Amino acid sequence: MHKSHGLIAELKKNKMLFLMLTPAVVYFIIFNYLPMGGVVVAFKYFEFDKGIFHSPWVGLKNFSFFFRSGQAWLLTKNTILYNLAFILVGMAFQVGVAIIFSELKGKWLKKAMQSSMLLPYFISWVVVGSFVYGIFNYEFGSLNTLLKSIGMEPVDIYGRPSLWFFIIVGFYLWKLIGYGSIVYLAAILGINPELYESAELDGANIFQRIRHITLPLLKITIVIMVLLQVGGILRGNLDMFYQLVGNNGLLFNKTDVIDTFVFRALYQQGLDLGLPAAAGLYQSAVGFVIIISLNYVIKKVNPDYALF
Repeated sequence: MHKSHGLIAELKKNKMLFLMLTPAVVYFIIFNYLPMGGVVVAFKYFEFDKGIFHSPWVGLKNFSFFFRSGQAWLLTKNTILYNLAFILVGMAFQVGVAIIFSELKGKWLKKAMQSSMLLPYFISWVVVGSFVYGIFNYEFGSLNTLLKSIGMEPVDIYGRPSLWFFIIVGFYLWKLIGYGSIVYLAAILGINPELYESAELDGANIFQRIRHITLPLLKITIVIMVLLQVGGILRGNLDMFYQLVGNNGLLFNKTDVIDTFVFRALYQQGLDLGLPAAAGLYQSAVGFVIIISLNYVIKKVNPDYALF
């Protein structure tokens, strides 16, 4: 049968499912695919009166600003390391929280814990930044106030760059762990309960059931979620980094990522819009190469775990 005939038959067979899919397809076409034409700004000196396509062409000049700044390697390294920590540590904690929720027996206790874990997700990073400043401020922060009250010396957290990797990762987990665990909890709830009942009848305790049933059946979900996040490994969360660190130059070597560097360049030096477009294209291109390469490796190992 011709491929077009097979597609038509599939559309007729599952027309309601395709109809339900239509809004999502339209959304991605309008907001993700059509704007890709704006990538040309990365190679132009953007002038508002001339628009995207009539602004003067500058070639790779916008890219050279980033790479000649002397910060390209540091920013790329910081961005990748932070995102690797977010992906790997976040995945471990999210899976753990999802397993704990699935094993809780008390209905009200489960609801209370789920609500408390989800609440930080809805708090703005601006508010979280205020929390962090209120905790770590050298003069009147709650941490140093506590240390002084018990006779210890205050700690200048904002003067110790080495601590901020752990602080940023910690607050990232606090804010997003509850929301991120929802996908894994849904996958766990989809596991056939008869498997757990059979294992329990055979004498398996809760840890053995988690190890031999839950985790193996979660593997494909974990791999797919990691693959989806790897595509954005070169993109930093501007809201989070800027609100937690601010303009503290002492911390830039340990906390600066590509997005914060580009933002400050625009804000302080008034550069044209070609710079963030060039940085965004660089991030997208490297992320695309990484996810394609990783998907290829996974497909060779186990095709069932690959995205495509």
